[in-house]
Amino acid sequence: MSLTAITALSIPSPSSGVWHLGPVPIRGYALSIILGIIVAIWIGERRWVARGGRPGDVQDLAIWAVPFGLVGARLYHVATDSGLYFGKGDHPIEALYVWRGGLGIWGGVALGALGVVIAARRKGIKLLPVLDAMAPGVLVAQAIGRWGNWFNQELYGRPTDLPWGLEIDPSNWPSGLTFPTGTTFHPTYLYEFLWNLAAFALVVWADRRFRLGHGRVLALYVMAYTAGRAWIEDLRIDTVELNNVGGLRFNVWVSIILFVAAAAYFLLSLRRRPGREETVWQDGRGPTDETVETVDEVDEPEPSGDEVEKSPKETTG
Repeated sequence: MSLTAITALSIPSPSSGVWHLGPVPIRGYALSIILGIIVAIWIGERRWVARGGRPGDVQDLAIWAVPFGLVGARLYHVATDSGLYFGKGDHPIEALYVWRGGLGIWGGVALGALGVVIAARRKGIKLLPVLDAMAPGVLVAQAIGRWGNWFNQELYGRPTDLPWGLEIDPSNWPSGLTFPTGTTFHPTYLYEFLWNLAAFALVVWADRRFRLGHGRVLALYVMAYTAGRAWIEDLRIDTVELNNVGGLRFNVWVSIILFVAAAAYFLLSLRRRPGREETVWQDGRGPTDETVETVDEVDEPEPSGDEVEKSPKETTG
């Protein structure tokens, strides 16, 4: 295939990932993250109510989970790419510039889950059922968020002559690497976008088909995501400090370890605690119980004089 044909069929990158609304910069990366969060909350809310939770609970949990997750995601990125910020001639303050990209999913999941733990305890919600309700939506959030990498022209894969190769401006090539003019690259953001949507469909189907509980939806989410992340990560050529650990990129190892751990948990929990939780509340009560109490106290009509004089047998018999 000629270079002209490759270029004609390739995926262009945006000329800019930032637009200005007066003095306010609107960044494609931030919009992708925000939209992903909104969709994840909406999906999680619907699934949680279907499990017996109250409307609005997931939104309340998100107030804790989202900021925790963003901090965790940034910390993970800075820890694994510390050379970008703390090397000679670098500017450590740039570690705070989240809008330039750089959010590590595993740090986000870990601290985001911690935020859910804190909020769930405060609301009297059982942890595993709500994590099972929220996990599939996180896959969709990750899928949407990957478009932020397209706006920033980052985290792409090795050169390719496939028709869907991604055009990257030479100014965004990895430091120290050069390629022939017209080189296109694997659009790993697109691969992960499609993989995550397929994984979402798989997890939701499995949950409906087998009524998964006790954290098994969460475990299946981890398995489905890491199975794709491992091979997609291996395509990348961005230079990071922990790129090569025993011949594999650091995040490939993380994916392998998490996949094995999630699979082990899934199988062990299936043997020890089959089925699904009967209640999603720590005290064993659900919204139905609270609704009945409220109706009894507020809406029940006052008995008439004749009814008061009747005995229980006379009124029920």
